[in-house]
Amino acid sequence: MPVLWLSAVITVLALFGFYFGRRRALQSAGGDSRLLHSLPSYYGSNALMKSVVPAFGLMILWLLAQPLFIENRIAGMIPESEISEGSNVGLVMSEVRRTADGLSNAVAGGFLDEEELQSGGAVLSDLTQRLRDAGQVVTNEISQPILDAAQTYRSMSGTSQLLMTVAVILVALVGAGWGVSESGRDFRARNVVEKGILAILIAAASVAILTTLGIILSLVFNTIEFFSLYPAIEFFTLLEWAPSFSGRGGASSLGIIPLLWGTLYISFVALLVAVPIGLFAAIYLSEYASPRVRGIAKPLLEILAGIPTIVYGLFALLTIGPLLVSVFGKDGLGWMGGGRAVMTAGIAMGIMLIPFVSSLSDDIINAVPQSLRDGSYGLGATRSETIKQVVLPAALPGIVGAILLAASRAIGETMIVVLGAGAAARLSLNPFEAMTTVTAKIVSQLTGDSDFASPEALVAFALGITLFVLTLALNVFALYIVRKYREQYE
Repeated sequence: MPVLWLSAVITVLALFGFYFGRRRALQSAGGDSRLLHSLPSYYGSNALMKSVVPAFGLMILWLLAQPLFIENRIAGMIPESEISEGSNVGLVMSEVRRTADGLSNAVAGGFLDEEELQSGGAVLSDLTQRLRDAGQVVTNEISQPILDAAQTYRSMSGTSQLLMTVAVILVALVGAGWGVSESGRDFRARNVVEKGILAILIAAASVAILTTLGIILSLVFNTIEFFSLYPAIEFFTLLEWAPSFSGRGGASSLGIIPLLWGTLYISFVALLVAVPIGLFAAIYLSEYASPRVRGIAKPLLEILAGIPTIVYGLFALLTIGPLLVSVFGKDGLGWMGGGRAVMTAGIAMGIMLIPFVSSLSDDIINAVPQSLRDGSYGLGATRSETIKQVVLPAALPGIVGAILLAASRAIGETMIVVLGAGAAARLSLNPFEAMTTVTAKIVSQLTGDSDFASPEALVAFALGITLFVLTLALNVFALYIVRKYREQYE
């Protein structure tokens, strides 16, 4: 049974549990809810929770463990000859999964006969073409070991799906029955439900922590595997980025310095655009604009934060790049050879960051007490002098924190860089040359079928953990600045 239908069945069983749990509680009290320890809805909610939570928990755990178990069993069926031809187990398992999915879809569409497959009567030379005719993606000619493994994969997946359906429905029924059987007049249903809700809230709050931990562990383990295949000293000291997929990394130069340089350079240009405009906009909105103008201008400015980054990338490629070429290209100053350059991506990214700087700075400036402004005016200072000498110094720690948070956002940007800055990994001070960043190379290294066994694929995780540490350090530094130098006003 598909997961969606199974979820619907669990929901229906839980609703039945709610109804009968509430009904049984009222019957135990002779229909008088005043004799019950808790409100009738609590008895129904107790049965509903004991049906839904264990059933969905079992289903999630089953769905997480099923692929690991099946693929571990299937990997043992693949002969060494297939692994040598496919370079590694990961690539062969990808082919097995694609073949299994292709067989299932082709059988469902009538392109293949299930009995023919089960009896082994399918002709291998014709099978690949028939799958492609059915619209299924099969990269290689299907061999007999791959076909056998795919068939076993389909069989085990179907059996596991059936067992999961039976087990989950059984757990939901038992849970609902347990909850209904407890629905007596003296049962403390409210206490049980509130403890259950508290446990659910704690589990929901733990998801973010566990997700972060899982991300870090996945990066760390794959990075360790990468450094077991490629020297860490070369990764952090080489001035060249030249991956080669011809072998297992022997001819590759995977130095991160050119990528870090491009990342920091483009982010610096973006901050040169975003910080002055965003800060001046915040000062105007908080100190000079009337309430009506502020009510119109601030939402319009914050619309920039809701535009997808791919749109900014297209804007950089189609508008900013040609505009810069017309001024700095061959027909102008002759400094710029093409539309993709550091300046192109930096300007587009800076426009994207303007609402981050302006909104945070505006909130920080508005948090400065009005009594400080009044005291400055009382001493004879003008509005501009008050802003320069009182408001901005008081809000400076928060403004610095906002700028650092915007910088961490710029460092992690991908799509604007891919479309606006190009893909050249180089060390150069010329802002009109094409460069690339760490995030862009992570995308390029993992595009296509990645086997996660060669240094060229695993290097993406080393790049990712380097970027993670860099942005984490910036965020921690921003919080440190804000907390250490924040002034507390009465």
